[in-house]
Amino acid sequence: MILLLRERATPEQLEQMLQQHKFYIKTAVDIERRVLVGGGDLHYDCEQALLGDGSRQETIWAASFMPVTQKMIFESIVNLRPRQNRSMEEWHA
Repeated sequence: MILLLRERATPEQLEQMLQQHKFYIKTAVDIERRVLVGGGDLHYDCEQALLGDGSRQETIWAASFMPVTQKMIFESIVNLRPRQNRSMEEWHA
């Protein structure tokens, strides 16, 4: 289930977002607007939800979140932008 969150996720929301992949949650965050979308099959699904909510693509960054370990993995094609960023893992202003 894809959820758009403007505040910290509740335990129930985390469980809903875990339905897709069981052990991790695909997410995308608008770092300017401080809005997170999580729970899609792909990071792209989350990115599209943010774009539909008014976000600009250049302020969206994707990651996978593993609740058990509290680890974030930032490898995502969504993060690869030749004019802005040359790595899937790092953001350069």
